[in-house]
Amino acid sequence: MNIAAIPTKIFNYFKEVRVEMKKVNWPAREQTARYTLIVIGVCLTVAAFLGGLDYLFTFLRDKFIIK
Repeated sequence: MNIAAIPTKIFNYFKEVRVEMKKVNWPAREQTARYTLIVIGVCLTVAAFLGGLDYLFTFLRDKFIIK
């Protein structure tokens, strides 16, 4: 590998990154906030569901298996 070509390759890489970033369709602030709240809501719902299952199975284990 030619060591002199490394700076050129790095420069070309960042130039291509800049071109690709201009093609990205960025969401609006409101859309980002809405999606963030949806993700947080789904995470809390799944956490509550799994916590409930854990509580139920622990209760059943203590009630019927470990006396």
